[in-house]
Amino acid sequence: MSRISLDQVKHVANLARLAITEEEAEKFTKQLDEIITFAEQLNELDTENVKPTYHVIDMKNVLREDIPKPGLPREEVLKNAPDHQDGQFKVPSILGE
Repeated sequence: MSRISLDQVKHVANLARLAITEEEAEKFTKQLDEIITFAEQLNELDTENVKPTYHVIDMKNVLREDIPKPGLPREEVLKNAPDHQDGQFKVPSILGE
């Protein structure tokens, strides 16, 4: 028994703005059904004494320390700009005059 229908696959493809052929829809229906079957096997596991986790490895604050440091000199940054004026990048106007 299929856990996902061809119409459901076509509907999700439409929501995702994916153009799929009839053959692709049938292929994806079969593949998604196999994935759902595999995932349902997890329901058979006894997880009564397993603590919930958000990450497999216990990690704490893996971010680097935020230390301010000087940036590049303005002249060096602007030397590669196609156009600049008064120490700032100059870009074409997109909103009109």
